[in-house]
Amino acid sequence: MTREGWQGWDEYAPFYDWENAQTLGRRDVPFWRRVASGADGPVLELGCGTGRVSRPLARDGVELVGIDRSEQMLARARTQILKSSNSQILKSLRLIRGDIRALPFDAGAFSMVLAPYGILQSLIRPRDLTATLASVARVIARGGTFGIDLVPDVPKWREYENRVQLRGRARGAQITLIESVRQDPKRHLTTFEQTYVERRGTEKREHRFDLTFRTLTVRQMTAQLERAGFRVDAVLGDYRGRPWDDRADVWIIMAKKR
Repeated sequence: MTREGWQGWDEYAPFYDWENAQTLGRRDVPFWRRVASGADGPVLELGCGTGRVSRPLARDGVELVGIDRSEQMLARARTQILKSSNSQILKSLRLIRGDIRALPFDAGAFSMVLAPYGILQSLIRPRDLTATLASVARVIARGGTFGIDLVPDVPKWREYENRVQLRGRARGAQITLIESVRQDPKRHLTTFEQTYVERRGTEKREHRFDLTFRTLTVRQMTAQLERAGFRVDAVLGDYRGRPWDDRADVWIIMAKKR
């Protein structure tokens, strides 16, 4: 059976925010807040997940729709929204379960589309990325901004087996992340085999799942964007807006719909 890029994310949902806080943290959120503040209409976030990015943007008053394939991720986002009791978030943010390869919105519905933190790298077949870019081009208004954030170091990870990556507490339990990495250079795929061990007293539970990512070079991605009807305006190398180079920690591409 052919694997889909969205597989594994429902199982990852209970641990996503905990792991993210120890790795990326919230370093990218101020960048997307600055970008979204310039929107002159509704904003769409691809792969909104638990709302890590979308909630702060909505709190700022950005009219935002978040779409994600994972119902478990979205359930956690909704729980966080209700817990916050923030009237601005409730007013500004709408969450939808859907496939980013076939966005369920009208043509030209959004002034801006955001793809934070490597979401496009979860599109593990070339036709998945082609379909997604075409779908974004359809729902974004002419002159609208498309912001993409890629994680460049994924294909550089060395393969290893059952390495303890993180330890800590979450959800009232002691959590250990044990990870293996597999590389498929020919297909530009990196697979992370994840085992989260959850201990509460003498009780132990293991949660196993795989996450697979596909990585293209900046040149390949910008060429894909151009073919989809976008003009690349800037390629940045960090969240402070500095220009991109080969040593950059992140690859941020800012494009406009032609």
